[in-house]
Amino acid sequence: MDKYIGRLLDNRYEILEVIGTGGMAVVYKARCHRLNRLVAIKILKDDFLEDEDFRRRFHSESQAVAMLSHPNIVAVYDVSTSPEADYIVMELIEGISLKQYMEMKGVLNWKETLHFAIQIAKALEHAHSRGIVHRDIKPHNVMVLKNGSVKVTDFGIARMMSKGNTLTKEALGSVHYISPEQAKGGRVDSRSDIYSLGVVMYEMITGRPPYDGESPVSVAIQHINGGAPMPSTLNPNIPGGLEQIIMKAMAHDPAERYPSATAMLADMDEFRKEPTMLFDYHTPPLDAVTKLTQKPLELTPNRTAPKTTAERVAGPGGSTANRGATGRNQPVRKSQEQLDRERRERRRLQQEEAARKNKGATIAIIVCSIVALIAIGVFVVILFSEFGSGEQPQELVPVPNLVGQNYEGIAQLYPDWEIRLQTEVYDDTYEAGVIIDQEPGNGTQVEAGTPVFVTVSLGKETEPTYMENLVNISVDRAKEILAESGLALDVQVQEENSDLIVEKNVIRTEPKEGEPLTMGQTVILYVSKGREVKETSMPNLVGLNVDTAMSVLERYGFPVPELVPVYSNAAENEVVKQSVERGELVKVDTVITLEVSKGPEPTEPTQPTETEPTEPTPVKKDVTFQLPELTEETQVDICQGGETVHSRTVSAGTKSIVVSLVGTGTQYYEVVINGEVYSSVEVVFSTDE
Repeated sequence: MDKYIGRLLDNRYEILEVIGTGGMAVVYKARCHRLNRLVAIKILKDDFLEDEDFRRRFHSESQAVAMLSHPNIVAVYDVSTSPEADYIVMELIEGISLKQYMEMKGVLNWKETLHFAIQIAKALEHAHSRGIVHRDIKPHNVMVLKNGSVKVTDFGIARMMSKGNTLTKEALGSVHYISPEQAKGGRVDSRSDIYSLGVVMYEMITGRPPYDGESPVSVAIQHINGGAPMPSTLNPNIPGGLEQIIMKAMAHDPAERYPSATAMLADMDEFRKEPTMLFDYHTPPLDAVTKLTQKPLELTPNRTAPKTTAERVAGPGGSTANRGATGRNQPVRKSQEQLDRERRERRRLQQEEAARKNKGATIAIIVCSIVALIAIGVFVVILFSEFGSGEQPQELVPVPNLVGQNYEGIAQLYPDWEIRLQTEVYDDTYEAGVIIDQEPGNGTQVEAGTPVFVTVSLGKETEPTYMENLVNISVDRAKEILAESGLALDVQVQEENSDLIVEKNVIRTEPKEGEPLTMGQTVILYVSKGREVKETSMPNLVGLNVDTAMSVLERYGFPVPELVPVYSNAAENEVVKQSVERGELVKVDTVITLEVSKGPEPTEPTQPTETEPTEPTPVKKDVTFQLPELTEETQVDICQGGETVHSRTVSAGTKSIVVSLVGTGTQYYEVVINGEVYSSVEVVFSTDE
């Protein structure tokens, strides 16, 4: 049996059962007795306890991760380092891992792939903004909930494995998803997580990872060498734009990947809005990521589909430009004019690069020689293409001035020009949506058809909005406050019991107070349903003194009862009736009404008789009391009116006991076992027996 099951850690967390095992820790289901909720606890394995440096980093990393608060990240509640155990307390997720989901469904369609990938990217965006890199993004670390949302777990903990880490069989689950720089033991940053997300998307939409082998080492080497087959060669139904997103995320060179999860999310959102679109990832002059938002990229004699590093390594057989015999996206030959333009552009870039990196005369001479040779080659090509073929040189035209105009509708104003969005930036001078820069510049002489790349203003950058303290205010008022932020927040409400916060008031929020809010962000309000009300079986109170009856109700957790005095032949202050019958299930917050005797109703005085009334004669009676099934030696008390009249210790297996009692009329006795009332028994003392 596991040594932790049944233990109470830090006098708070009761370990219930094992729910998962990893390379460095075991995950348990546990109950937090302080907050009365179920949690997941990840306890460090004994193998790591002797390494003090590892334990120190485990503690500091876990505390950093505990600062994360995002709907797509498993929340960390507590971190503890103590002699008995090193552990992390997390929210308990009711769901399955993305790996299990993929094994059940096989190949996912592109909509489902995009749905999961966007949520994972949002989790990465939040963590990266706080300087935390996951380092182990894989389907095993993504939990799929019943409502279709996902939560990423194990943030930041993968760094713990970096010390003395080797590619063993235990690493096989992760090596399929590691970036080339991780496989080589190089520097890891947020782009490594983006690479791993690309691999996860690749596996979701093709049903297999991009690289596989008989050993972790062979898989790692494939990541280092690159050259994964294009996803469309395994699943021809993949949209071209989504394939481009996957292959850009999986670019072998980190510089060619998305610079951030935010940039990747932007492209996924563009693709979601227009699934037929393609992206132009290699656009002069800045080689920036440019989305073709005005019209989809069409393959014409003057344009071919762009390639990422992974596409170039894969070769023409796996290119998105070659989709089979259907005729869609077939490879075509470039025109001579386009070749000339590309050669001139390459020459310009080489000259700039040479000037920037000049480290000596020798390098400068070599670069100039290369440039001269290229220039001669370009000149010869132009000479033969334009004059040898009898064609006239293409006429140059001046670039119009676009700065200061609204980007919306610019294509209609200049139908003869191809105007592309280069980037969007905050600017204090220009309003949002206005073009603030262009390349080539105004008046530059260029060939007809040359694209113009524009930078558009996002307007003045405003001060960030932070989550306010909404605890213990009404849910309606909290919604009003969030609506006043103007961020179009997605406000969700989840109800739970609380002993401290009144019903319909906010218990806590996600994100927490003081954390920044972004446009359209999901905000969860945890709203109180009031304290949890339990039910119990109503005890018998009839025949008890009113003070004793009130003590019994208090012991059960009932509020102070309502007392109604009535005339009765019973003794004064004796309970003669209760509003809830004995044995009936009742909520413990119910106010019980007790009718209490105030003695017999007064009558007209009568002449005393010669014979005075006599007190009833007490009768002795042997009474059998039934017991529950006892598994060990137990103390049993027979009580009347809160006082013990008989007590004995019985052995395991005893089903009943016989007790001699003395009394008159009808009396009620309680069977108390280990301090808890087990049953109430009515005993009639009759002289006729």
